[in-house]
Amino acid sequence: MRIESFLERPLGPALLGTQPSGAVAVSSRIRLARNVRDLPFQARMTETAAAALLERVRRTLEHPPEGVAPLTFFALDDLTPLARRVLVEKHLISRELAESSPAAVVLSGDERVSLMVGEEDHFRLQVFAPGFDLKSAWALADRLDDWLEAHFEIAYDEAFGYKTSCPTNVGTGLRASVMLHLPGLVLTKQIGGILPAIHKVGLVVRGVYGEGSEAEGHLFQVSNQITLGPSEEEIIDNLRGVVEKLMEHEEKARRLLLDSMPVAIEDRVMRSLGILRYARTIDSKEAMNRLSDVRLGVALGLIHDVSREMIDALWVMTQPAFLQYTARENLSAERRDARRAEMIRRALRPAEPNA
Repeated sequence: MRIESFLERPLGPALLGTQPSGAVAVSSRIRLARNVRDLPFQARMTETAAAALLERVRRTLEHPPEGVAPLTFFALDDLTPLARRVLVEKHLISRELAESSPAAVVLSGDERVSLMVGEEDHFRLQVFAPGFDLKSAWALADRLDDWLEAHFEIAYDEAFGYKTSCPTNVGTGLRASVMLHLPGLVLTKQIGGILPAIHKVGLVVRGVYGEGSEAEGHLFQVSNQITLGPSEEEIIDNLRGVVEKLMEHEEKARRLLLDSMPVAIEDRVMRSLGILRYARTIDSKEAMNRLSDVRLGVALGLIHDVSREMIDALWVMTQPAFLQYTARENLSAERRDARRAEMIRRALRPAEPNA
């Protein structure tokens, strides 16, 4: 596949479709950090060694894993800075990989698999699933991990587990995460009391783009913090249990909003829908938050002519890099805001009334 196939669509086929859990859980991800035994850690890699690793990965793809959509190798040096930023906005690569050289990403055609080569570790294997589905994401990641180990001697210590560049990843090298849409807990002001409790059980909550990012659009990424000690299954089970509780609290908060302030909450979501449908300019932050309101309105049954899938796509389509890539030109902030509004208006245009 050509890189344009990944850059021109907001959501890959693997993340399309309505999941029962999708009203709250947007997506799930399993990430594994791995290093090759006979190479220095990434921070000490020479450019020659890094380029040789990329070539080894390219050759390995001549023997692809079974049961996975076709994999394609992309060297980051062959991509424009704008293309790399689009991949970051889609979570297919990290901000760190986008700035690395030599580096590469291997993507499956359905965008379920992303293998980053040359980030903080030699390999960062990511597997995505729609909604709340850590089980299938882990099953595929485990198979791909076996495939990597069949072709590379992975650095492993009997006492400490997988060796990683950062000590916080030593052990399993596993980061499991779920992206949650939590407007109910935010609007009922419960989120401030819940987040500290989550930290106490070894989990961490970040914004939509990971560490250091804001929770725009009421999107929160919940992931494990501990990688050494528990097994992969125990880490995932712990995360699953906490996420299930969070989803229950969010559903209760939404019902509370609807029961205690039905007019106010309907006014909020309809006001946001009106602004999105008719605004001529809108910045990224306001768009994210207005789209969050509309997504909540869809979940509460207040909005019937907009799909949750469309909102999830617009969250990507309205990001700065995606906007500019699809426009085929660099845009000033003012022109981005105008194009963003136009794109949203087209996507959310109300149906024409019957004649």
